[in-house]
Amino acid sequence: MRKQKSAAKSAFIIIGSICCFLLIALLVCYFYTASYYAEHFFPGTVLNGIAVDKMTVEEAEDKVAQEVADYIFSIQTRDGETYQIIGPDIDYAYVPGTEISEILEAQNEYKWISGRKGKKEVDLEVSAAYNAQKLDKLVSQLECFQDSYIQKPKNAYLRETETGYELAEAVAGNQIRLADVQKLARKAVDMGEEKLELTDDVYEEPEIKSDDKHLKKALKNINSYLNTKIKYDVGENGEVLDSAQIKEWITIGADYSVILDESKVTSYVQYLASKYNTYGDIRKFKTSLGDTVKIGGGDYGWVIDKEKEKAQILSEIQSGKTIKREPVFNQTAVVKSETYDIGDTYVEVDYTNQHMYFYEKGKLKLESDIVTGTASRGWGSPDGIYKIIYKERDATLVGENYASDVNYFMVFAYNVGFHDASWRSEFGKEIYKTSGSHGCVNMPSEMAHELYQILPVGTPVIAYYREPIELTAENAKISNAFSYVDKSRER
Repeated sequence: MRKQKSAAKSAFIIIGSICCFLLIALLVCYFYTASYYAEHFFPGTVLNGIAVDKMTVEEAEDKVAQEVADYIFSIQTRDGETYQIIGPDIDYAYVPGTEISEILEAQNEYKWISGRKGKKEVDLEVSAAYNAQKLDKLVSQLECFQDSYIQKPKNAYLRETETGYELAEAVAGNQIRLADVQKLARKAVDMGEEKLELTDDVYEEPEIKSDDKHLKKALKNINSYLNTKIKYDVGENGEVLDSAQIKEWITIGADYSVILDESKVTSYVQYLASKYNTYGDIRKFKTSLGDTVKIGGGDYGWVIDKEKEKAQILSEIQSGKTIKREPVFNQTAVVKSETYDIGDTYVEVDYTNQHMYFYEKGKLKLESDIVTGTASRGWGSPDGIYKIIYKERDATLVGENYASDVNYFMVFAYNVGFHDASWRSEFGKEIYKTSGSHGCVNMPSEMAHELYQILPVGTPVIAYYREPIELTAENAKISNAFSYVDKSRER
């Protein structure tokens, strides 16, 4: 029994001794490592992007000095060209101070267990020295300061052209003031900066710039007219009145006074009217039956108001601006075209076949047999290209020997329009030749009602005969009918 107790006591002593030994060993290891990190940076320590893991102050300073020795200073012009000066060429070198040792001293070596984890970036103010004279010399030797490279600035001036005068813009050039750049370079290197971007402040400037008020005033005196451009929204491709045309209208005095020949402006407006007026023009029209007819006359089409257009030009020509507008019209059409201005929404009246059609955006919306003016009595309906002038409900049509009440009246020529004819039981055929209307287009009541509902005011009306006919009635004359014949001139 005594032997067993003695053995147990001995084992306990041995185990205690081992634990004590291990604890002492761990403490020795902990304080040994702490003493190591009292002189070395923790893993993951970065000074200004330079990794100094487990380095001493001296080793870290050597590493920083090596990085500083690799210093490159760049100068970039406003044209985007970049020049480089390397550290060794200007004796650029690291000047050790107390910064690195102070960073290590701030490191708590007893927290080395947690300090070994993660990345620790520290901003370091590095002191460096360099040779300012060498820097100045290298700057002066850069290509941008050599005569073969330099383009001196040029003053703005007035230059004559084929169409008038224009401002020759000042040329900035690329001449840089050397002393200013040397001063900026020294300041930048002193601050440890790696790049200097040159701004307009260090460039030579023209003495007379493009915005010189005296130059601009002289140009305004000369080009008060020539700078104006009128872009006409007319026809299919438009028309432009610019300096090439305006130059022919003006003369310039020695004092830069501008004299305008208004008779030439009148001629120009007449040119516009001759080219773009379509009133009464003969147009080719593809009928609903598939053939093509030629039809002119009527009162539809573009008409430029020549007097107002001339006045408009004279009021705008001194503005010096680009103006976009239509000519001054006293009458317009649906489509801007010199050849076919009708569009795809219109009423077609085939007098010969006594049939009418209404198309909306190219689709047939309504068609009907009709009865038109009595041809044998000289009352033939006027042919030509017109437009719906107005629509009226419950109208009374009054003529020399008649008065008729209608529910729907859609006028397109002088006293002539589409209307219901409830008194007729038959439409179409050749009724119009001997028993037609006094000139209007008679329609069945239900068709006139439907047309009235869907026909917009202003819609073009193309009315034609397929055979030669002579129209002599007053309404044909006033309506500028295509087939109107003035019998009084034949006497």
